[in-house]
Amino acid sequence: MISVIMGIYNQYNSRYLEQAVFSVLRQTYTNFEFIIYDDGSDADIRRQLEQYAALDHRIRLLGETQNRGLAYSLNECIHHAKGRYLARMDDDDISEPDRLKVQFEFMESHPDVPFVGCSAMLIDQDGPWGVRRMPEHPSKRDFMRFSPYIHPTVMIRRSVFDTQMAYQSAAGTLRCEDYELFMRFKKAGICGYNMPDILFRYREDKRSYQRRKFCYRLDETRLRFRNFHDMGWLFPWGILYAVRPMAAACVPGGLLHRIKKLSHRRECLEMAEGSAETAADRLRRPESRAAKVAE
Repeated sequence: MISVIMGIYNQYNSRYLEQAVFSVLRQTYTNFEFIIYDDGSDADIRRQLEQYAALDHRIRLLGETQNRGLAYSLNECIHHAKGRYLARMDDDDISEPDRLKVQFEFMESHPDVPFVGCSAMLIDQDGPWGVRRMPEHPSKRDFMRFSPYIHPTVMIRRSVFDTQMAYQSAAGTLRCEDYELFMRFKKAGICGYNMPDILFRYREDKRSYQRRKFCYRLDETRLRFRNFHDMGWLFPWGILYAVRPMAAACVPGGLLHRIKKLSHRRECLEMAEGSAETAADRLRRPESRAAKVAE
């Protein structure tokens, strides 16, 4: 029923990779295949992936020696996928145990929804540091501010990609392949939904901010200008949102991460004291949307 798809290129932190892979293998929903595309990683990482594939028959390891980028990797995963639904996963994040179950049951009971994401706990090398709550029904303003869906949390109907939709494998979309795809969905009238439940742990650390180089920020600015213009959003405020990545490029990655953590300080304190809800707690609550769907 579900094809979990993950592209990987030289994830040198073996602990992060192991956590990501086993968070999928330990899902309470078990009727899935796990397609991992190795995008030309070093031999040591390839051997690690082969060891994982030998442990569980649900893992299908694909790939080649040449590095072609995340968009190409995901398109290859989609091409080989057998599932009715495609669930994204990254090589350094963690899916909560009930993620696939809750999202699958939501999609089955809402046939009009083309894809679904969720909110996420933010983590780094020190553990949880905040929560990113996503808009349930992303508006125009949400699209202009940032990508309104957390890419690796999304589960998409396979039929969406059967309509010639695919990730755009081009130099100008590096580091923003997901944003480009979601804006293309928006222009085509394909609107998703974000479950408010925290079903995912999304890694945002100092290193992830440092990877967002100036050239990628410039590409995102161009992407925003082009799509905002196509959707009639450029004037009057769209121009300001379009140049937002360039403003962020002026702030060092480490400082930007520290600012983000300080903005979530209250949530950090709550989690440290054990008062923040975990995804499992939310799923057990009878008033939880996810629990209602599961029932």
